[in-house]
Amino acid sequence: MTSLHAETSSRKVDVCIYGATPSGIVAAVAAHQEGCSVLIVEPSRWLGGILGAGIKPMQDCAAPAAVGGLTTSRVFKLGNSPEVIRKAFAAWLEEERIPVLFEHRVQKAEKAGAFITKLVLELAPPDAHGVPAPKATQSDAATVEAKVFIDASYEGDVLAAAAVPYAVGRESKDVFNEELAGVGPTTNWTPIDPYVIPGDPQSGLLPLVDKDHGLPKGAADDYTQAYNYRFYVTRDPAKRIPIEKSAGYDAKNFEVVGRYVEHLVRTTEGGEAKLLKRLRDIFPGWLNSGEYNYKRDSLVTIAPLGVSRYYQDGSREAKTRVWQQHLDYLSGLHEFLSTDPRVPEKFRQETAELGLNRAMHEDTAGWPNQLYVRISRRMQGPYVLTLADVWNKTQVTDSVGLALYGVDIYPVRRYAVADPTTGKMGVATEGNMFVGGAEGTGHPYPIPYRALTPKAEACGNLLVPVCFSASYIAYASARMEPVFCVMGESAGVAASQAIHEGVTVQQIDVAKLQQTLLKRGQILQWTGPSVRPKPGAVAAGEWESKEAWSEAKPGWEWLFPFIDTSKDGKISRDEHEAFQEYKQKHPDWVKELKSKQGR
Repeated sequence: MTSLHAETSSRKVDVCIYGATPSGIVAAVAAHQEGCSVLIVEPSRWLGGILGAGIKPMQDCAAPAAVGGLTTSRVFKLGNSPEVIRKAFAAWLEEERIPVLFEHRVQKAEKAGAFITKLVLELAPPDAHGVPAPKATQSDAATVEAKVFIDASYEGDVLAAAAVPYAVGRESKDVFNEELAGVGPTTNWTPIDPYVIPGDPQSGLLPLVDKDHGLPKGAADDYTQAYNYRFYVTRDPAKRIPIEKSAGYDAKNFEVVGRYVEHLVRTTEGGEAKLLKRLRDIFPGWLNSGEYNYKRDSLVTIAPLGVSRYYQDGSREAKTRVWQQHLDYLSGLHEFLSTDPRVPEKFRQETAELGLNRAMHEDTAGWPNQLYVRISRRMQGPYVLTLADVWNKTQVTDSVGLALYGVDIYPVRRYAVADPTTGKMGVATEGNMFVGGAEGTGHPYPIPYRALTPKAEACGNLLVPVCFSASYIAYASARMEPVFCVMGESAGVAASQAIHEGVTVQQIDVAKLQQTLLKRGQILQWTGPSVRPKPGAVAAGEWESKEAWSEAKPGWEWLFPFIDTSKDGKISRDEHEAFQEYKQKHPDWVKELKSKQGR
């Protein structure tokens, strides 16, 4: 790998890839292998995106047999820790002799008609913790001319700079006839007072609690699902970096955490062990595969809510602010739980002992160099992937790879809302869903080439394998790194083909593209048996029988008759949703229901 620096004022290549994400790296390798000169432009100092910052290559791959090409032969074999993955990506690019221009980001895209002719780049090194710079240190620092551009960034910055239409936020359920779309039901409702002065609405809402916008279920809004760090902590003195509170830390900003802790102390049954588990859900969160992740069924956990909407289409300053908010929130949460007297002493001590693991991110003081930006801009191309695609209800002829995952959305907001039965104000989350579990429907679905290209009138030489054309709901299923890598390879091959054929990316011979992809080992159509999902998890809250429920929920067999209000031997989505609402209204629901059953 050749690392380029600011003195490289201009470059001219066949294919320019923006973003050294896993998708961008695979795209660059594919285009190079297909006979093109390539250059990767990476705004940060690091390779590998979120795979170089916590997520494992196969962590979100529900069906490895549905993945082929470079994703299977190289990406899945990179390793399972951030520092190993970053080094493996660097070695791969060195092997392919692919240059990377670090610390440069798009300043503007120059176009001639519907074609990008040049990217003008600014120099903007991120700070010591990896947070992007709000302002460039040098404008007009470099230019890149290319025949085809591939935007493999998580933010879709090139497509935006090229004035390609895109969407952000949540569509209403009516736009694409998606029953899961738009504002969702209340989740994690908790009877804690949301006001600065308890009982006094005039005192205003607590920090970290939004006002309810009042839109009905299914309506569109500008919220988007939570981001967070996938971070590592340790007590090992040789590896531990203390988590320092930010200069602006104020315990008052975490008052909702204090009240939530009081609620847990007051209501958690099962003794100290159960209480400590609930407190650990707040911090350090859910231990995923060695790194910690957002705990979605906790009212408060490791990331702020409601701020990712300002990142998705925000200015450079806004993006920096949101990224920094995540760092400050996480360090502040650690400080609060280590010091506030409402937190049980044992947990205060336990939390205070935790520090960031320098072995994973030594050059950024233990902080991951990439925020997990789960979704931002979504290109509006000639084909929009929707829930119908995810549920295998469409047929496409231009598949360039497969996806398989449930509709996986983390909460979008934490807000003040009244219990619809009692009228009592509390704090809740909204937007969270995991429909179908990791295996989704069990049948991998195709992503069409048309979802990777802009509309012809918008841009004829741009491909977008990460922020591809999809609805908010469909993107929540397709947004996994293995899928991005597969789309990256397909985009790299398509870019090469467009150059060799002398046509726009929309005009290439798609059948020929598919033949090339198949020769490279890509899987374009699923002909195997269904990937068996967890029983009853094909659709959220639907259970085909009591047996399916019992197999998936061992120890909870007794609960089935209560949820099955229609007494038809099944649990419908409506029945399951009604049960979830019941749980939110009745914190002691287990004791209450067992009492009703004479247990």
